[in-house]
Amino acid sequence: VHRRLRPEEMGGWIAAAHRRDGGNGDPTELPSLPKGVLDAAALRETETRFQSVLLPQAFPEGCPLHPAYPAGHAVIAGACVTVLKACFDESHEVPEPVIPKADGLALERYVGEPLSIGGELDKLASNISMGRNFAGIHWRSDATAGLRLGEEVALRVLAEHALTGNEIFQGYSLRKFDGTRVTI
Repeated sequence: VHRRLRPEEMGGWIAAAHRRDGGNGDPTELPSLPKGVLDAAALRETETRFQSVLLPQAFPEGCPLHPAYPAGHAVIAGACVTVLKACFDESHEVPEPVIPKADGLALERYVGEPLSIGGELDKLASNISMGRNFAGIHWRSDATAGLRLGEEVALRVLAEHALTGNEIFQGYSLRKFDGTRVTI
């Protein structure tokens, strides 16, 4: 059972502890907090700047009420990207990539290391899974575990699919998020 609290809830615990001990680092009758959290410079800076030790929340309705681990968006991103990498040539380079200009009003030619389909798909999965972290909804470990779980589910579905086709099929070969190559 994974009942990991969300960052917003942890912030509430920290705020309650901070109020109870007057900022002296000695909360009572509260769940235990990581050692030194009430003495953190970030806590003092947040209180000075915002008159609160709570972190800002991107969603006005707050975070979901169910546990944080693993991140559902990350599970879906991991599964979808794994299937796409199995179906397409990951090593194919993106032809003539472009990036936005500094003003955001036009595009310019990308100059740098070649961009591969597999690398871009991995970035997409990471951005989807980490986006909820930036909003204060998940921890980084929720996203990492979610990507791995989604990848594992997709690999098992692909393995089952490889056994059920009528055509002669050579299997799937792809690079996992950890960089290892797997052939099904």
